[in-house]
Amino acid sequence: MKCPFCDYSGTKVLDSRSANENKSIRRRRECEKCARRFTTFEMVEETPLIVIKKDGSREEFSREKILRGLIRACEKRPVSMERLEMLVSEVEMQLRTTAHAEVDSLGIGEIVMEQLYPVDEVAYIRFASVYRQFKDINMFLKELTQILGKHDPGLLRDK
Repeated sequence: MKCPFCDYSGTKVLDSRSANENKSIRRRRECEKCARRFTTFEMVEETPLIVIKKDGSREEFSREKILRGLIRACEKRPVSMERLEMLVSEVEMQLRTTAHAEVDSLGIGEIVMEQLYPVDEVAYIRFASVYRQFKDINMFLKELTQILGKHDPGLLRDK
């Protein structure tokens, strides 16, 4: 590690401790030449997760974009911001464990919907209507029918 003050390569570590919820290590260092102290952070370098959009373009994965979509879907619903942030973390963790550097946006949307359904069904329908781009009422009814069938399969046979 080079000293930021005198550019000397020899430093000694005075103190190390966890930082950022154990995702990095904070180290207090001292230069062996000029004796000045400075702090460094060490963390695992994550490979960027690239999203392949519907039009074929590529962009870096954004937690914020998913969170914004979920906030809109959960507007005026009893879902806490903390729960939405946990949901986004679960989605990101699921995507990163696939060991693929690139994922398509359709796959991300399906994972989000899978995680959102048990949280709030109304928010799920709202998210699905935007994600799946419902063109008409029939597509909307088809999605509702699937949800109703999951709750009570006999309910749909009686009609």
